[in-house]
Amino acid sequence: MITGIKGTRFRRAAAVTITTGAVLAAGAFGAAPAGAVATPTIAAKGGYVMNNGTGTTLYTKAADTRLSTGSTTKIMTAKVVLAQSNLNLDAKVTIQKAYSDYVVANNASQAHLIVGDKVTVRQLLYGLMLPSGCDAAYALADKFGSGTTRAARVKSFIGKMNAAATSLHLPNTHFDSFDGIGHGANYSTPRDLTKIASSAMKNSTFKSIVKTVTTKQKVTTSSGGYRYYTWENTNKPLLTGYTGTIGVKTGSGPEAKYCLVFAATRDGKTVIGTVLASTSIDARTADAKKLMNYAFAK
Repeated sequence: MITGIKGTRFRRAAAVTITTGAVLAAGAFGAAPAGAVATPTIAAKGGYVMNNGTGTTLYTKAADTRLSTGSTTKIMTAKVVLAQSNLNLDAKVTIQKAYSDYVVANNASQAHLIVGDKVTVRQLLYGLMLPSGCDAAYALADKFGSGTTRAARVKSFIGKMNAAATSLHLPNTHFDSFDGIGHGANYSTPRDLTKIASSAMKNSTFKSIVKTVTTKQKVTTSSGGYRYYTWENTNKPLLTGYTGTIGVKTGSGPEAKYCLVFAATRDGKTVIGTVLASTSIDARTADAKKLMNYAFAK
């Protein structure tokens, strides 16, 4: 029995001190109105939050600035898979050597899928969204793209990702990868990415997966036996450290820095948002908490 181990692309960065929103000085500008909520200051280059029920914008910072998205790209990967007609989540996919070679070559986060194992589409979605497996992303793109070669299928799948962005009327979003390891044209904005996540969260399978902290999945081996993969969510600090959190996805990369798409429900109100290009793992979590506190208080 072999247990998969969560892959990472970056060492955990030291927490940074985040300053709070400035408070108007009494006397010079007068006291803030009773009940007013100070707009927070975040470390991220861009941020956006909206009321998920009404679509009302609650916070913006460079909300329409195109930025690298890192592994938050995988939200769209999952959305495209779950939108396939006649989708069978229990269909099995045989893990190819190309998937493991890809993550090794790119030093990418991975689900540690083992060549020859037969893994269901549902399990691949867990491997995609919890440990942020680029090997799982590759397997899904290969499975659900069209074409006679793997390269053609991957290209087709990325085309489906862009078609989905177009259907959501997101002019500042473009994908050139299935996992966020971009090739110069993989970008979105805090506003667009929030809208992608909001759309994805309407799917019950997606919503169930992204709020899962850990999972243990039994798969069939090439010899007909079985093994277990255990995956932990890279969003665990928020899922276990902020009451009401229901998702969604972390991301990181040399260009993307530290990203987080987040959602939480309190007292029947759901807020959803994004921070892009924050300064560390701790900072992106702190940014998200600040923005959700602000959104719930408004």
